[in-house]
Amino acid sequence: MNVLRHDQPGFSKALNALKRHAEPTEEVRSTVAGIIAAIRKDGDAALLALTAKFGGPMMKAAQLAVAEPASVDMATRRAIAAADRNVFAFAKKSLRKSWSGRNAQGAKIGERFDPFQRVGVYVPGGTAPLVSTAIMTVTVARAAGCPEIVATTPCGKDGTINPALLFALRKAGATEIYRVGGAQAIAAMAYGTATIRPVQKIFGPGSPWVVEAKRQAFGQVAIDLLPGPSEILVLADATANAAWVAADLLAQAEHGHGSSILFITDSAKLLAAVEKAIARQAATLSRREYLTEVLEQNAALILVKKLADGVSIANEFAPEHISIVAKNEDALAKEIRTSGAIFLGGWSPVAAGDFVAGPSHTLPTGGAGKSFPGLMADMFQRRTSIVRLNRASLEKSVGTIDQFSKLEGLDAHGRSARIRFEA
Repeated sequence: MNVLRHDQPGFSKALNALKRHAEPTEEVRSTVAGIIAAIRKDGDAALLALTAKFGGPMMKAAQLAVAEPASVDMATRRAIAAADRNVFAFAKKSLRKSWSGRNAQGAKIGERFDPFQRVGVYVPGGTAPLVSTAIMTVTVARAAGCPEIVATTPCGKDGTINPALLFALRKAGATEIYRVGGAQAIAAMAYGTATIRPVQKIFGPGSPWVVEAKRQAFGQVAIDLLPGPSEILVLADATANAAWVAADLLAQAEHGHGSSILFITDSAKLLAAVEKAIARQAATLSRREYLTEVLEQNAALILVKKLADGVSIANEFAPEHISIVAKNEDALAKEIRTSGAIFLGGWSPVAAGDFVAGPSHTLPTGGAGKSFPGLMADMFQRRTSIVRLNRASLEKSVGTIDQFSKLEGLDAHGRSARIRFEA
């Protein structure tokens, strides 16, 4: 792990080195462009060939749709149901509501918010079946009222999908499920094939190839955001429990390749204790190979002179998650402007947000939190502005319309308003 101290030479330079930009490599760009071109040209045939090429099964088009039941134990059912209830309730409170009013000239104006009629959700498989991601995306779409919710997720070499993931997708409200992953799944949802009809907007996290496919498909289809590897920053003072802090950091590190973990404190004693606790706990965890890579390449423990300096570092880094454990944590939280989600206090592990708290765990990464929020229910809604004028309100508006038409050299615009008052 990289340990940085505010009084060491080159501290500022070392902090700048922590900045990252979530930009794809040229290899990823070109590979994804080829995949999208193949799907656009050959549809299902390309989808099936690419699935087999990248480690999936040999299938026929009729096998893409998932029809088999999912059997899970009662403990799994209860956990999925609990998460679904919280996420659904949170999403309902986040929805935008239609409104109407009148402008200064008396015209009736307003906004209408309708659910997208057909959305696509990508749920990663990879090294771990992200059962919770089904809830954190599909449930939100259901809460928004989307009538058609298409889910794609990679299957095993034998064509099967993890039973808990399949159960969660159905519980969350997916109306169609397809056993296909990778950039080819994004291309299929964006451009359509004979089997998978195109959607209006695509949601969900994924590998660098999945994220790049979303980037390249933007414009053909709407996109939620471009979430990458998991990130956590813990900001703490001497009151924090070192073992708890270490556990939070390791929980996000176990996502593996590309994940980033940062710990910032003004207590040298706490920093040393957290460093020891990380080493001790990491040795006991099952995903040690993933943890080792992250701890060696993307982990930093930072000692600052005061926690206010840590806030500045956090806002510059823009972490996906920030956990604040300090005597004045509420005041510190008010100064955080760029994080995807803020967790307050020692009793708020980030894992609660990953699985059950209520807000979606699909959050901006790679510094995107400076400009983008996490996935919200209103992302599943289309906004339409509504305008209705009558004779009186148009009469009060025509002078302004006429003036702007003259300023911009668009005389037909002015004429379209004035003509209504001519004999």
